[in-house]
Amino acid sequence: MPRAKQIEEPEHGWPLGWAASLREFRTFLAVERGLSGHTASGYLSDLTHLAAWACGEEIAATDLERDHLTRFLVSQQAQGKAPRSLARMSSSLRAFLTFLRMEGGGGAGPEAVVKPPRPPRILPRTLGESQVEALLAAPDTTVPLGVRDRAWLELLYASGLRVSELTGLPALSVFLDEGFLKVTGKGRKERLIPFGAGAERWIRAWLGLRPGFRPRGGELFVGQRGEALTRQHLWRLLKGYARQAGLRPEAVSPHVLRHAFATHLLDHGADLRAVQAMLGHADISTTQIYTHVHQARLRALYDRMHPRSAQ
Repeated sequence: MPRAKQIEEPEHGWPLGWAASLREFRTFLAVERGLSGHTASGYLSDLTHLAAWACGEEIAATDLERDHLTRFLVSQQAQGKAPRSLARMSSSLRAFLTFLRMEGGGGAGPEAVVKPPRPPRILPRTLGESQVEALLAAPDTTVPLGVRDRAWLELLYASGLRVSELTGLPALSVFLDEGFLKVTGKGRKERLIPFGAGAERWIRAWLGLRPGFRPRGGELFVGQRGEALTRQHLWRLLKGYARQAGLRPEAVSPHVLRHAFATHLLDHGADLRAVQAMLGHADISTTQIYTHVHQARLRALYDRMHPRSAQ
């Protein structure tokens, strides 16, 4: 069986229409669907495995049938793929087959992909409110970079932004007087997110210092030489502040702060639909996992505090 190529060049050397089909699908994801490079790479990474398997079976891209797709998924399961990976792969296959059908290709449609077993629900890791407070207090705010870091930490927790949304956030998209920011998220969809007085205070302090860094672009948060901060830079800074706050660095990430934002809102009575809108989830079922976190916390609180909980 041919080996799957690297994702940067998935189509080279592949016969039976796979080269053109994957090239056109990649363009479709970027132009028509407006997906980020990271998300599109996930789809194409899964499809490299399908293309390698299909070429070994001498099956053209437009001749895929239900039996082929089932055999392919069985082969991936036999190689030890986890249920969550198989579920993601099935989603990639359905997207690809939908694209082929739109282009008038023959063969199976997305309904031919057998649903894999539901992966076990993994509750997102989060932090308690006191842990978040310790993390926010970690930067040294007597120096300009510490003010900057306190500002982005406050905003990350106050808004539930993805780290990619934070690094690319334009300064002009933050409306301090109104207490809102405007962000362009997945699928180039815009959303408005409110933030509180704590984040406002530190963003104002940072904006007073930002011109001294001679920003090269319009991003709100910049580095020492005026360059836009990268995701990797923020991750390193966050791990360091986690250590200073007495937290395990491996238990803290930008996404964990996003989880904390959602969980703490629900703990304090926020409406699930409102949390969905602020997180930028297209489907409320994605947001509903936070209700399980919320329920688990309520159960633990009841068991610990109620005088008849053990009776």
